[in-house]
Amino acid sequence: MYIHEINLSPLVVAQAGESYQSGANLNRWVEVLVDCPGSTGLFTYRLPAQLEIKPGDILSVPFGAQQLGAIAIRLLAQPNIDLPPEKIREVEDIVSVGFFPSAYWELLNRVAAYYYTPLIQVIRVALPPGLLGRSQRRIRLVGGREAGGRVQGAGGSRYLLGSADPLAFLTPTARQVWELLQGQPAGDYSFVYLQQKVKSAYRGIRELLRFGLVESYLEPPRLTRPKLQKAVTLTGTIDQELTNRQREILEVLRRQGGELWQNELLQICNASSSILKTLTQKGYIVVEEREVLRTEQGPTLVGDGAKSLTTAQASALATIQTLDGFAQVLLHGVTGSGKTEVYLQAIAPLLNQGKSALVLVPEIGLTPQLTDRFRARFGNKVSVYHSALSDGERYDTWRQMLTGEPQVVIGTRSAVFAPLPNLGLIILDEEHDSSFKQDSPIPTYHARTVAQWRAELENCPLVLGSATPSLESWVSMQGAGGRGQGAGGEFITSNSSLLTPNSSLLTPNSSHYLSLPERINSRPLPPVEIVDMRQELQQGNRSIFSRSLQSCLQQLQERKQQGILFIHRRGHSTFVSCRSCGYVLECPHCDVSLAYHHTEEKAPELLRCHYCNYARSHPKFCPDCSSPYLKFFGSGTQRVTQELARQFPELRLIRFDSDTTRNKGSHRTLLTKFANGEADLLVGTQMLTKGLDLPQVTLVGVVAADGLLNLSDYRASERAFQTLTQVAGRAGRGEDPGRVIVQTYTTEHQVIAAVRSHDYQSFSQAELEQRQALNYPPYGRLILLRLSSLDPIQVQNTAQIIATTLSTEEEFEILGPAPASILRVANRYRWQILIKFDPDALPKLPDWEEVRSLCPSSVSLTIDVDPINIM
Repeated sequence: MYIHEINLSPLVVAQAGESYQSGANLNRWVEVLVDCPGSTGLFTYRLPAQLEIKPGDILSVPFGAQQLGAIAIRLLAQPNIDLPPEKIREVEDIVSVGFFPSAYWELLNRVAAYYYTPLIQVIRVALPPGLLGRSQRRIRLVGGREAGGRVQGAGGSRYLLGSADPLAFLTPTARQVWELLQGQPAGDYSFVYLQQKVKSAYRGIRELLRFGLVESYLEPPRLTRPKLQKAVTLTGTIDQELTNRQREILEVLRRQGGELWQNELLQICNASSSILKTLTQKGYIVVEEREVLRTEQGPTLVGDGAKSLTTAQASALATIQTLDGFAQVLLHGVTGSGKTEVYLQAIAPLLNQGKSALVLVPEIGLTPQLTDRFRARFGNKVSVYHSALSDGERYDTWRQMLTGEPQVVIGTRSAVFAPLPNLGLIILDEEHDSSFKQDSPIPTYHARTVAQWRAELENCPLVLGSATPSLESWVSMQGAGGRGQGAGGEFITSNSSLLTPNSSLLTPNSSHYLSLPERINSRPLPPVEIVDMRQELQQGNRSIFSRSLQSCLQQLQERKQQGILFIHRRGHSTFVSCRSCGYVLECPHCDVSLAYHHTEEKAPELLRCHYCNYARSHPKFCPDCSSPYLKFFGSGTQRVTQELARQFPELRLIRFDSDTTRNKGSHRTLLTKFANGEADLLVGTQMLTKGLDLPQVTLVGVVAADGLLNLSDYRASERAFQTLTQVAGRAGRGEDPGRVIVQTYTTEHQVIAAVRSHDYQSFSQAELEQRQALNYPPYGRLILLRLSSLDPIQVQNTAQIIATTLSTEEEFEILGPAPASILRVANRYRWQILIKFDPDALPKLPDWEEVRSLCPSSVSLTIDVDPINIM
């Protein structure tokens, strides 16, 4: 990676808003990172005299034949002696000023170094889409146009304007450019277009610029342009000279406070813009364009005040509020214990002090309920930032953060880079969730790790909240703070040291374990009933629902209560097989079976791949033996809802999975319907486990827990326990007691036993003993190399060459190379190499550019540090 080849040690980045005093002959060159695929080094440019550039500014620079975005890294008094001065090109313009204060810049550099990623790639992830896009040089007429080819206004040359024929004084090239601009309604064309239309157009443009007939300006990337809208402002008093209609419009404007958006005023008054033009000419109103911030608009909410706290909540809040500077807190609260209220009351005094807070949540499906609670408490001080926003919304939300106003930003993992200047608190809710880890593209960062670094750099507390903490967080609290009270007793003992990536940052006094062992109002955790589906089958029940679950479903509508059914997979059936020959229909592009998706009644039966989204119609006959006996096996959310409709036609259902929540706002719509009592049962996948607070839910059913247990991943048991405990925690959060039914074919599994008793501690102790014996995280560390190619032989050979090169090192253990558990996805063959090493620090690995150089252009290599998914 280039960062190892270039010494950045003397780099000092100016704080945003600070002025830079440059001498006449000092720092007239700048080194930049250019946003161009495949380009990772620093490039030197000359600074124009009229531009005042500071490190951290976003620039537009010429790069080859293009105009690209770039980041100013450092100013130079002299360029590199190897660079001929005549070869150094000039910076075109500044796109955005001061995006990178020093602490933020240090964070980006740390992410680049730790995750073995080029710095420009980290910057692309951190910035909103389009900010580093291509700028465009444009040429436009000065002062508008008049018939006959004359320009109006003071911008043009008096000498030319005073002549009978202004064009007579122009060269043929300049005249051609002039005529092209005159023929365009706005008198405005891109420099590139003019070059295509007129030979040597640059000479003619230079001539027109000299005469003052045109002006040249830099158009920012399309996505970063502010959204403008016309506003109408009342300026004069209403008098008798006006018509009744004009007075009516001005009266509406006066009642609205003297200002309205033009489209709103015209809609209210049912008027046309011509009447506003007349009022403008008479001086009664002013119409001007103003910027409109594109931000996610939530529903109008009734204000909410602070709730009274339990003793445990009050104790946890008091500890958080006494923290001064960097500290890491694990808030371990059982489901329904009121962690969100602790967050809200911890943030409130910070806003009064002029500070901001950053709240990270696992997935967009969780944010509607959470953001509504925060908006009810803090109003318009709450912003939402995640990848499901439009590019314009993300850009404007980003700019709103830069104002420095005290605010609360709620977002998914990418929001860890939100540029809040005065950060007072960072919260990771459901910190155990694997959604906080990015598998691809690079950097393969974990939001928890980056949040730890950011809290240290910003000198503010970090709160990790969960009912089922990740084993990394659980063990790190022991290593930093020794023994502490857990929700179910004391911490387990261990001789491990702190295993977080920034272990050197934490001291015994900077880590705190806070427990919320009981639900609010002393509500009991719901009892968990484990149903052995083997016995159900032996006793003649061939339904996908056990008799116990059927009985509870029958009672739901009778008692006017609601329930949740959790299914591991979406779709209808997990695979389709021929009962005559056993042939399984597979994806032609991936080594996986096709799942059956039922779209609607009488619609064609559709088979879909959950990896590459390939789809085909369901065949009438087996492609292998031509048998008509094709059967659906396994149960997805569609199959379960169909079976429910057949067995319980009176139950009203809502399906909640990635198939039904593709559209913007669909999460909120479905959850609102369910919360309003428009359905009795919510049927869904993993989304249901992520922090939903639905007090009316009394029943939770897990249709088949086995799909979570039997995966070839060392984290399978931990993930299964977290998922089942979280989904069980959705029951009994209101006044009525809850009940949980878990259906499984392996009742003896340790995860099932721990879920039955809500016993995190016994599960974690048993699981950690196995991890320690195998030296897996959190006792060891991993780096996963993922290789993929369209050529199966080439990717296998490349994996073998890299593994052989790495095996000469003694600091780490090499596992593999081996094919991925699903060898082929989207026609790409995938191989993996796992590097296992001690937890204290990253090993002295070979230069990753050397490793990458071993890969042919047809083989893709991804370096995943601390992988969560090794399948």
